[in-house]
Amino acid sequence: QALLVESGGGLVQAGGSLRLDCAASGRTFSLYAMGWFRQAPGKEREFVAAARWSGGDTYYSDSVKDRFTISRDKNTVSLQMNNLKPEDTAVYYCTARPIWDRTWYTQSKVSEDCWGQGTQVTVSS
Repeated sequence: QALLVESGGGLVQAGGSLRLDCAASGRTFSLYAMGWFRQAPGKEREFVAAARWSGGDTYYSDSVKDRFTISRDKNTVSLQMNNLKPEDTAVYYCTARPIWDRTWYTQSKVSEDCWGQGTQVTVSS
C-alpha cells in the first residue's frame, strides 16, 4: 500500500523560509510525478508545484513561481519555500500521480492519486 509522509511544516514570519519534505513508500514511484497541493480554510485545494519522475521538468503555479523550488530524488520530493507570505498559509499535501501533463494545474484530485496526510504551514504578518 502506498504511503506518503510529509514533514517540515510550521510557523514562520512573513518573508521567512520553510522546507517541506515528502517520502513515498509502498510501491514503485519511478513513473509517478510528485508534487504539492495546498488548501487554506474555506478555500478549495489548489496546485502549488510538481516534478516529473525524471528529466527535471517542473510545473509551478503563478502564485509561487520565483519563490518556491521543487526538487525530486527518486521517492522523495521537497519544496523549498522562500519569501513566504500570509496568503501561503494552508495545509500542504504531497501527491504522487502517474500523469505528467497540465492537468496538474486543473485537477486537484484524480483517481490515480496517492496523498499524504498534510502538513500545516502558517505565515504570520
